[in-house]
Amino acid sequence: MTVRTRTFRILAASAAVLVAATACSGGGRAKEEDTDAGGGNAAGSSGYTIAFITHETPGDTFWDKVKNGANQAAKDTGVTLKYSNDPEAPKQAVLIQNAVDSKVNGIATTLVTPDALAGSVKAATDAGIPVVGFNSGLDQYQKLGALMYFGSDETLAGTTAGQRLAQQGAKHPLCVIQQTGSVALEARCAGVKSAVAGTENIQVNGADDAAVTSTLQAKLAQDKSIDAIVTLGAPQALDAIKAKEQAGSEAKLVTFDLNEQAATEIKNGNILFSIDQQPYVQGYMAVTSLYLNLKNGNDIGGGKAVLTGPSFVDSENIDKIIPFTKNNTR
Repeated sequence: MTVRTRTFRILAASAAVLVAATACSGGGRAKEEDTDAGGGNAAGSSGYTIAFITHETPGDTFWDKVKNGANQAAKDTGVTLKYSNDPEAPKQAVLIQNAVDSKVNGIATTLVTPDALAGSVKAATDAGIPVVGFNSGLDQYQKLGALMYFGSDETLAGTTAGQRLAQQGAKHPLCVIQQTGSVALEARCAGVKSAVAGTENIQVNGADDAAVTSTLQAKLAQDKSIDAIVTLGAPQALDAIKAKEQAGSEAKLVTFDLNEQAATEIKNGNILFSIDQQPYVQGYMAVTSLYLNLKNGNDIGGGKAVLTGPSFVDSENIDKIIPFTKNNTR
C-alpha cells in the first residue's frame, strides 16, 4: 500500500486460487464507481447481488488484482457484482449505506477505518444483510459484525519482514506509510519495529508518485544511517528506487504487495523481497464465501480469519511468480 483511472477488467480465463496461511495502499482524491459484473440474468445466474466496496485510490494497481479475483468469483458463482470505492472513510461509509438501501443480498467490504465504518456496517447487519470483511480490519471485523474475513495478518507480516531484514544486518529501516489513518499500514510498520527497534516511520502522499520520490530522496540524503527501506505498496517501491538513486543511498529495499514492475525489480535485484498478501485470493474468497453463505449457510474459517498471507516473493521463486503478475493475478 498514482492518480490514473483504471478500467474494471474481467479475467478471460479461470485462474488457480491458492489460499495461503493475509492497505494495500491508498490516499488521495476520492472516486466512486458502480460496475455490474458476474452472472446477471444470464443462464446460470444465482439471482444474488453482492456489493463489493473498497477504499481504493484510483490508479493503484493493487486493486486491479482484488477486482479480478472478485469478478472471477462472480462469474464462477453467477453473482451480480456491484463494485464501488472511495479512499475517504466517510464516503466509503456512505457507499456501504447505499448498498444497504438498495437491498443487496450481501456486502463484501474493506475495513481499513473501522470506527468510521461501524455505523454503516451495523445498518447492514440490522437489515439482515451478511457482511464479509477483507484486506483490512483483521482485529476489528468481528466487533463490527462481519461474519468472515479474508486477508493478511499485517502485524505478523511486518514482524516477519523485520526479522528477515535483521538477518540482513539492518539497524535503521525507514517504513513508508502512504495513507494516513490506515490501521493495516500502521500494523505493518509496528511489526517491522518489533523485530528491528531502530525502525523509523515516514508519512508520504501515496497518490502522488513524484511527491513520494522527492520526500524519500530528501530523507535519505539527510540521514545516511538509514540502511533499509520498507515500502507498503508496490508503486511506492518503484518511487523508492528512484529516490535511492537520487540520494546515492545503498539502503536495502523491500516492499509489501506486488505488481509486474516490482516483480521485475525483484528479478533484477533492486528489491530484496515482496511480502505478498495475495489480493486476488482476497477478492475471490470474499465473493465466494458470501455466495456459499447465501446459498448453503456456510461459514468459512470456523469463527477465525482466513489468512491469505504473508506470502514472500524473492529471488528463489520470482521466476514462477512473474507470469502470474503479467496476468494481473499476483
